[in-house]
Amino acid sequence: MRNILVLGGTGFVGRHVCEALQRAHCRMTVPTRHIKHAAHIAHLPLVTVANIDITDPDTLTRLVAGHDAVVNLVAILHGSAAAFQAIHVDLPERLGTACLAASVHRLVHVSALGASATGPSLYQRSKAAGEQALQSGHDLDLTVLRPSVIFGAGDRFLTLFARLQTLLPVLPLAGADTRFQPVWVQDVADAVVHALLTPATVGQTVEAVGPDVFTLAELVGLSGQAVGHARPVVGVPQGLAMLQAGLMSLLPGEPVMSADNVRSLSVDNVASPAEAGIPTLADWGMHPSSVRAILPTYLHADAQACNPRQRLVNLRAGLR
Repeated sequence: MRNILVLGGTGFVGRHVCEALQRAHCRMTVPTRHIKHAAHIAHLPLVTVANIDITDPDTLTRLVAGHDAVVNLVAILHGSAAAFQAIHVDLPERLGTACLAASVHRLVHVSALGASATGPSLYQRSKAAGEQALQSGHDLDLTVLRPSVIFGAGDRFLTLFARLQTLLPVLPLAGADTRFQPVWVQDVADAVVHALLTPATVGQTVEAVGPDVFTLAELVGLSGQAVGHARPVVGVPQGLAMLQAGLMSLLPGEPVMSADNVRSLSVDNVASPAEAGIPTLADWGMHPSSVRAILPTYLHADAQACNPRQRLVNLRAGLR
């Protein structure tokens, strides 16, 4: 597995995956519709950036050909039912077909913890449907990773909450009591490489979670502490949160919280009980890093570099 096609390689997780594959001496092809989006990885000697639209089925088949394996990281957090269907379901379906047509059987697909056909949100249901599309009807050597919420330098999760607390005296929060088991982006990237280079992971669905469980309110508190601006958190009932999300969706740019996000927060996002028998990164011999150890290393630096005006600029950038 030394020649890898990485779909979604220009994104937050994708950049770290490419760096991890570089360290493993793997050559990569990273397609993108906008070359400028590849600025973070174009300097890597083993990366070839291709200006290609992967939504075209014929183009996708030609792109897959000649590679040893494919990594699919393409995902969206916000969007309509049609958008979730197109990105989380239709694209994996076409990718599976393209892999078989090109005789490339090895695929690592990054899904999401909480993916379920009966999940409360479009995001969760579409992620489950994407997994199903790859697992049925395709003779693939498939590994599925299901990460919990991913944190790290440049994330749009804890960084956003930290920046909000530098600007607001109180932080209203939907799903304040929802539990998460956040995983460091570098651990997710290392897991992708481990899966590619370890034949025994074929056929496995693995929950990529960190070592600790926190409520969302606790995570927000940790992010505030890291930047020296911990603010009181006020839990928002789901009904009010849905109204708030609806109003936010009317604003330009990507919303901080959509109605679909609020629905996702109605269920915990933690590893399955041990009796379910679903492996985690620890079962692969990995030792995921804790939020408490990693968070201050990037949030403190982010806060120190910003004056109040720059914080507003960064906040707007984080919402785009």
